[in-house]
Amino acid sequence: MSRTLDRSLDRRTALRLFAASGLGLGLAACAGPGGGSTASGAKSSALATSGTVKGTVSFAHWRAEDKAVIAQLIKAFVKKYPDAGVEQDISPSADYQTTALRRIQGSKTGDLFTAFRGAQFEQIVKAGVYSPLTGTDVIAKYQASLITPGAQKGVQYGLPYQLVFNMPLANTDALDKAGHTSAPTDWDSTLQLLDDLKSKGYTPIAWPGGDTANAGQLLNTMVMNNAPSDDMFTKIESGEYKVTDDWFLTTLKQYAQLTPYFQARATGSTTDAVTQLFAEGKAGLLAVGSFQMAGVRALGAKFPFDLVAPITTTAAKAKYQGVFNTTFILGVNSASDVQPAAYAFLEFLSAPANAGTYANGTGQHVTVEGVDYTNTDLKAVAPWLTKKTQLAPRFQFLNLDIRTAVENAAVAVVGGKKPAQAAEEAQRVIDQKRS
Repeated sequence: MSRTLDRSLDRRTALRLFAASGLGLGLAACAGPGGGSTASGAKSSALATSGTVKGTVSFAHWRAEDKAVIAQLIKAFVKKYPDAGVEQDISPSADYQTTALRRIQGSKTGDLFTAFRGAQFEQIVKAGVYSPLTGTDVIAKYQASLITPGAQKGVQYGLPYQLVFNMPLANTDALDKAGHTSAPTDWDSTLQLLDDLKSKGYTPIAWPGGDTANAGQLLNTMVMNNAPSDDMFTKIESGEYKVTDDWFLTTLKQYAQLTPYFQARATGSTTDAVTQLFAEGKAGLLAVGSFQMAGVRALGAKFPFDLVAPITTTAAKAKYQGVFNTTFILGVNSASDVQPAAYAFLEFLSAPANAGTYANGTGQHVTVEGVDYTNTDLKAVAPWLTKKTQLAPRFQFLNLDIRTAVENAAVAVVGGKKPAQAAEEAQRVIDQKRS
């Protein structure tokens, strides 16, 4: 697959293939290290999938920007099930990551709820909050290779609903003005792209270094080709790898090289601030992910999008072109008093037509089979569905304190600390959290 972003060939060709072959082929191609079939050996036990669909379902999630589209879907759901209702319980993503388990335990909220892939999902499984979905009909509505992050030990607890690309969002008008119609293929061409954007008056990379929920998104692509194995962060957490190892020191040194290309006071910048900068056409890249496309559009941006990942090695050594993630893991609360209604709403969201309404209305690709994408921005980034991408590694961490230490090392380097010192300080924290 070509690495180019050429709008006259690569994008149109990929879209024709995408339309002709359907979503299944495209998603299967990008399953990468997250691929494989869903385990189905265990039987569903606690979940009540039958019975009268009635009562008000509390739907707990973190996507405030999706509220209106989900409200539209709720209206259609209630029309189908007049004795049922759904209320959205929305928290900011950072708050949801730290407080969701406490809030949904006992079903005070979250009859149907979402979870982040990785540490939060693992915590919720361990707490027994999920009603297993294994054996239910809803699983067949999903691309099997993309829902494994919602399974554990042969049991499907939740269904990852969103397929996102955790890599910098690009203003292609800015790239064109900087003379770049193809993506970087190595570290030198990555830096050249940033130099050329800067020479045209753009902030090359808008990076939310002060937002712990999103500062680490850039790290996904910074390590994807530097790490000695795909499970690099699992091994840092286990102690097999250290952040003082050469590959991670190289990554930190590259963060130091990126520092002149970030906006002023980058280590204190919020996601809202850098999204505004990008939406105003003042930055070439926004270092968060495809999930921010709708937010940029809501701020009035008219320019076309693509995705561009830094390639930190030589072209010959580059294994991956970018990263993807499957998240927004939907699950039914084991303590819910309205399980039949919660499951019915999960099934409703999982129908291809309704998943398409969600996807096109929110600017999010989904993991449901057979969805028709009509959203212009989703079509623009559709070629990434068939490129060589890695399952976003930052979500390998199960200990969030260790993840924070690793991500903070990169922030510290951008703030002026020497890479070796930042690595040593982070490793001390990791050793303490592992003891």
